[in-house]
Amino acid sequence: MRAWIWMTPLLLAGCTGSYEPKPLTEKQTVALDKALAGKVPGEKVSCINREPQTNLTVISNNVLLYRVSRKLVYKNELIGSCSGLTYGDTMIVRSFGSQLCRGDFTTTANLQTGITTGSCALGDFIPYRTPTGK
Repeated sequence: MRAWIWMTPLLLAGCTGSYEPKPLTEKQTVALDKALAGKVPGEKVSCINREPQTNLTVISNNVLLYRVSRKLVYKNELIGSCSGLTYGDTMIVRSFGSQLCRGDFTTTANLQTGITTGSCALGDFIPYRTPTGK
């Protein structure tokens, strides 16, 4: 029992590492710029509605775009890296209710093999809107 007490700080220290996302490649930067061209960023929000149906675009293993309409796209920078997204793996979000929210746990899986390839959490959602009159 005493061994567990002195090992607890060591176990907790292993969980407190910092995560630094990989910078976007040139190709990913071009795709992101193209998807957000003509749109203006707004104040970040913690949650977005699942409805109306949003289209997901994977920019990298840690940057996603949720397209709500031609005029509204949300950028999400994942907390952690969901390895496999750029290879076409499926994202599985564990959320409750009708919204996707910051901190919702996400895993990626290769559906052909059934192997889980990554895990992360959703970050804040930054809305990008087409200015009115355009």
